[in-house]
Amino acid sequence: MPDIANTDQAQAWNGSEGTHWARHQDRWNAVNGGFDQPLLDAAAITGEHRILDVGCGSGQTTRRAARRAPRGRALGLDLSAPMLAEARARAKEEGLGNVSFVQGDAQVHPFETAAFDAAVSRYGVMFFADPIAAFGNIGRALRPGGRLAFVCPADATLNDWVTAIASLRGLVPVGDFGTPGLPGMFSLAAADRIRAVLAAAGFTAVTVDRVHAHGVWGHGAEDAAEFLLGTGPGRHLLARADAGTRARARRVLTDHLRGHLAADGTVRLLSTSWLVAADRR
Repeated sequence: MPDIANTDQAQAWNGSEGTHWARHQDRWNAVNGGFDQPLLDAAAITGEHRILDVGCGSGQTTRRAARRAPRGRALGLDLSAPMLAEARARAKEEGLGNVSFVQGDAQVHPFETAAFDAAVSRYGVMFFADPIAAFGNIGRALRPGGRLAFVCPADATLNDWVTAIASLRGLVPVGDFGTPGLPGMFSLAAADRIRAVLAAAGFTAVTVDRVHAHGVWGHGAEDAAEFLLGTGPGRHLLARADAGTRARARRVLTDHLRGHLAADGTVRLLSTSWLVAADRR
């Protein structure tokens, strides 16, 4: 394993969380894939670009970036060995010869200086132990004038999956989940914090815009509830509950998700994120 600054995240993403995401990569892509086109558009990728995908997971964004740069290349970086194994297998199945993957921590990974024209990330930049150091390291990997584009969650109250979890308040300890600025998924939920972090890391021309996408969380309310409770936040909330409480929580969540059933029987939840773009000095 290479040098790691985010040791807690490395443990999670090489344990149950990474295994869950790797096993359910198609479902996670159905949840988050609606952000790929605006993300890659914001990165302004051309046919010859060298692209870095930070926190690439199972590699859907990496592969899509590689297709936009047929005469260039794309490198996906992630902490998670289980997800990288899936990423490599999918790239091989799809016959992509200009994409590769490496395990590492973007905060401290020894990138070659100015090796990339663009860096992208779909939900991969919220968990840095030191965001300024991490974005500074990513910036050094970009050529002068290179482009950074990423998507991260905005206000928790504008995300239906968070509202769904909040429906369990009183049954399980939801606590301050979703509070902007706290470590975790919503650490960059405040636009001013994003601008300050990127400026300190050496980026200019920072733009922060809201984007929305409806993700498919399941086929039927029961399926969606089971999937949501199997995620990291779901498992954490149920970990110390007794069997009766867990059963009640599933019923409450299922009832809540019935309100999001689409005509085709799928559960579609609105995600609201920041689409961030910036240039390396």
